[in-house]
Order: sequence, then C-alpha cells, then structure tokens
Amino acid sequence: MTRVTLGAALLALLSACTTTTTTTEVQTQSPRENRSSGDAVADPARRAQLRLELASLYFERGQSATALDELKAALAARPDLPGAHNLQGLIHASMGEPRLAEASFQRALEVNPRDGEAMNNFGWTLCQQRRFDEADAMFARALAQPQYRDPVRTLLAQGVCLARAGRWGDAERALARSYEIDPGNPTTGYNLSEVLLRRGELERARFYVARINAVPELSSAQTLWLAARIERRLGNLGALQDFGRQLVERFPQSTEALQFERGRFDD
Repeated sequence: MTRVTLGAALLALLSACTTTTTTTEVQTQSPRENRSSGDAVADPARRAQLRLELASLYFERGQSATALDELKAALAARPDLPGAHNLQGLIHASMGEPRLAEASFQRALEVNPRDGEAMNNFGWTLCQQRRFDEADAMFARALAQPQYRDPVRTLLAQGVCLARAGRWGDAERALARSYEIDPGNPTTGYNLSEVLLRRGELERARFYVARINAVPELSSAQTLWLAARIERRLGNLGALQDFGRQLVERFPQSTEALQFERGRFDD
C-alpha cells in the first residue's frame, strides 16, 4: 500500500485551507466626505466586503449554496474583491466540482498573482485530483511568496501529497521542514512518523509518534495504531500488545481497533 492514512488531526488542519481572510475595511472619511460623489464607489465596495464576510460564515456552517449566492453578489459589485475567488474555489472544491474550483483559483491568481493562500488551496485541490506534479509546483509557488504567513500548513499538505504520489523521500523532507518550524504540531509529527515507517526508518518513526502518544489528549486511534504497527515491525511484541490494548479499550468502535483485532497490519 502506498498511501499515507490521513488522520483526523490532519483533516482538521487542512480544513484551515477552507478559510479566507475577510477583514472589514474601516471608513475613514468625514461625514461631509461620505456625502461626496466618491461615496458612490465606496458604498458598493463596502457592501461587497460584507457579502464576502457573510459567504465565509455560511461556508463555515456548511451552507455552501447560500455562500455561493453571497459571493455572486459580492463579485457583481466588485469583480476584483480580494479573497472572493479563492473562497469560491474552496466552496466548489468542497462540493466536488473541481473544474469550477480550478477556474476560481486561476481567477484569484489573476487578481493577485502573489496570493499564497490561493496557491495553497489550489495545490490541495490538484492533489485531491491526483495531479501530483501540478500540486507540488503550486505548493512550491506558495512557499516562495515573501509575504506568505503559513508555511507549516503548506509544507504539511505538500508532504502528504508527495506521500500519496509515492515520493517518500521528498515527502519526508517537506514534513521535516514543517516539523522544524512547529515541532509541537501533532498532525505533522503523525504524518512524518507514517512516512518514516514506510521508508523503514523505524526508530525515527517511533520517536515522532511517541511524542504524540505521550500526551493523552493528543493521542488517538490512529496514533496508537501507528505506534502498534511500528512496534510490530521492530519485533517488540509486548509493546505491540500494549498499544493494541489501549486502542481497543479507548477506541473500541474505531476502524483501527477492528484492524488490530483482525491482525490486518498491512492494510
């Protein structure tokens, strides 16, 4: 099997890709200036920004169709509204409409060619379509933007995508870079450990997952299962049974507990 299992923690982190910054513009004109002819331009821009904020809120609540309606109104008022095309792409991607998502991300990058957020989100959408080389190039573009503020998330997504492509060495390098920036991130640690297991780097894989499992509120069915698989590969049957016991006791309904009980370590 050549696919890294995505943990719930990873999905939660990558869902951060489905947000967009919608900072409300502050009106600085005096009352007299607000009554000037220039306000005819300012008011539509303000309304477009508010529509974008509403769209973001609706999307966060799972109301994608309503969010798209708000975005349509926002873009009708201001076609170059920052963040709007990016959010539109995210919504289409979440609805299983990759072609529309791609068109929206491309438009976002036409409006702002240095939009690292759009590049990151576009990259993940391409990865989900198994367009791995294009996704990797898009992640690299995001990371190359001087003002981009979230390299941890992009390196994580890039590493997972490279692992899906079976490029284990490149995946390890991307995840290791993400871990260096934020060593306390359990999502990165989990995926780095998984990749190291795939590469046969068993002691190193054990180190990273052990750091997660040492904190009860961070450990999960997936991290315990990963630790069990590593111990099995190392030949430590006592440790294997200990992690399996914890898995079955704490997460009895999980897929991982079922796999342990059936001895399906290589699925």
